Amino acid sequence: MKLFLSLSLVLSMCFFKAQDHISSFNAVTLTYKFHPKFFLYGEGQLRGNEDYTYPDYYEIKGGVGYNLTKNHKPFVGLGRYVNYKNHDLSKEEFRIWLQDVIDLKKGFVKFENRFRIEKSWFYEPNTDKTSQRMRYRYRLNISVPLNSKTIQKGTVFANAYDEIFLVSPMKPTFARNRIYGGFGYQIDDYFGVLTGYLWQREFDAAGNRNLHFIYLALNINIDGTKHPVKTYDFPGAD
Repeated sequence: MKLFLSLSLVLSMCFFKAQDHISSFNAVTLTYKFHPKFFLYGEGQLRGNEDYTYPDYYEIKGGVGYNLTKNHKPFVGLGRYVNYKNHDLSKEEFRIWLQDVIDLKKGFVKFENRFRIEKSWFYEPNTDKTSQRMRYRYRLNISVPLNSKTIQKGTVFANAYDEIFLVSPMKPTFARNRIYGGFGYQIDDYFGVLTGYLWQREFDAAGNRNLHFIYLALNINIDGTKHPVKTYDFPGAD
């Protein structure tokens, strides 16, 4: 735990010094395995895009997944996403999505391939404007335990990913790229924490934008099946 806290402090100090503007990205996730094949997932997020200390975005989402095999997990989800601007609600979004996650392991390194298709409905109350969007996402996420061969109680691990976002009918089609790097610590059988740096590049016809997030998350895993072999799911910044 001391090693994890030291890594978190060093990471935060480095990026606060390196960037002119830092945003906050905070999350709590819950994974509940209620059947050997099925699991529920829920997540709440709070972000400060413009000001690190003042949240101007939140989301609540969840869904159900199916363990088709040990390393193959289809999932269906839905959520509500809200943006604020100048302390005023600027945009609401309702989203549903289908995704497929395929894990590959090489030694103690885990490669997660996530494919997702999203349908979104937007409402902007200040202008009474509505719109829709289709979005397609692919993420390659790599996890490496640092002080054991697998992620278990007391394990410190490194995590990094790259994710691309394609949209329709908006332009440009290639709308966003995210790159994340950080560390996690599995406290016990139920709780794990993560921290890291997330760089987000947004592409827009009116001008591109970079966002620099410090990511903090608490992940809760509950296995209601009483399976003798514990597994730990770390969704990562989403």
